[in-house]
This record gives sequence, C-alpha cells and structure tokens, in this order.
Amino acid sequence: MTATDRSIELVTTAAQAAADRLAHDIIAYDVSDVLSITDAFLLASAPNDRQVKSIVDEIEERLNKDLGAKPVRREGDRDARWILLDYVDIVVHVQHSEERVFYALERLWKDCPELPLPEDAMKTRGKAEEHARLHGADGSDGVDGSDGELS
Repeated sequence: MTATDRSIELVTTAAQAAADRLAHDIIAYDVSDVLSITDAFLLASAPNDRQVKSIVDEIEERLNKDLGAKPVRREGDRDARWILLDYVDIVVHVQHSEERVFYALERLWKDCPELPLPEDAMKTRGKAEEHARLHGADGSDGVDGSDGELS
C-alpha cells in the first residue's frame, strides 16, 4: 500500500505552508505500509515556540483554505514545543528544535520511503543545524545579556 493522492496533496500543501513560515528540516514519510491509522507523517521544526505556533497556524489555514481539510485533532498548543495536527490521511508534527533532536522521529521512520516535497521545503534541510551554529547551540542570539556585547 502507498500513500493516496489525497495524502500526497495534503503533505505537499502543508510542506509549502511550513516552508513559507521558515520551518527547518521539513521531511515527509509514507508510513502507509507500517501504520493503518494514517498514510504519511510530515515533520518540521522551528527554533522557538512562537515560530512553532506560526508554522502550525499557517499549515492549518492553508489546508483548510486550499483543500477544505480540517484537523480532527490538534495537540500540544499549550507549550508549543511539539504540536501535532491529525488530518487522518496525514499527521503533521511541528516541533521545537530541541524536541526534534531529542525525540528523533526520523530515526523511527527511516525505513519508510520519503515523499517528494516542493523545492522550498527541500531547501529547509540543514536549517536547524545552521541556525544553531549561527545563534549558539543553546538557541540564544549570541548576546550574553549583561551589556549587549556578543559572547
């Protein structure tokens, strides 16, 4: 079994929406052969909670407006460290960069085929690592907080 055309359409639209909101490391897996509850997982991340919420809001708005799709479930809003949107055909995971590294969902689904994504989404690969390098491994902005000097 492979992901349906509808699932691929949802993943493609959601991935573009995430890329438009500057998500990092967008990737999608066809999990239809190993899970009976959904066809695909879309993973994306962001370096802060506010951006995680922004990405999720854009995905939800775009899927509703463009494809008439509404999530049957939305979880994780309170902390905005890992928000899950369940569209039945696909499940979208938008994680804070720290959660993305800690939970390593890619490692769990690495044996599943990757789904093709829009070029903008593909260009986000490696952005989390680049952001960490530019802003310090702890996600800070490089300012030490005492006198505004770069640390």
